[in-house]
Amino acid sequence: MNKFFRTLILFVALFIIVSPALVSAVKIENPLDSSDIPALLTKIFIAVAGIVGSLGVIMLIVAGVLFVTSGGSPEKVNSAKKALSYAVVGIIVSLAATAIANTVKYIIGA
Repeated sequence: MNKFFRTLILFVALFIIVSPALVSAVKIENPLDSSDIPALLTKIFIAVAGIVGSLGVIMLIVAGVLFVTSGGSPEKVNSAKKALSYAVVGIIVSLAATAIANTVKYIIGA
């Protein structure tokens, strides 16, 4: 065996030995622990909006990489512009969804 495979086997064995200790040290709380349905739905709605917003920021980075690597090609520049516009729309939708969820929560009084 060469040195790479020996090192890989060593790391995998170390991970198998150490991972149960890491898992047992974590206490997971229920993030959806709510007393009523409107509060639960609001938490779910805000969580989904956060995920969409995070994906929008990642897509902004991807669009920037597409612009940088386009090399002046009109097709690649157009695809980068589309990715940028979709990312901005996704972030706007995420922010609007969070605002709507907070407004509904305020109206319901939860």
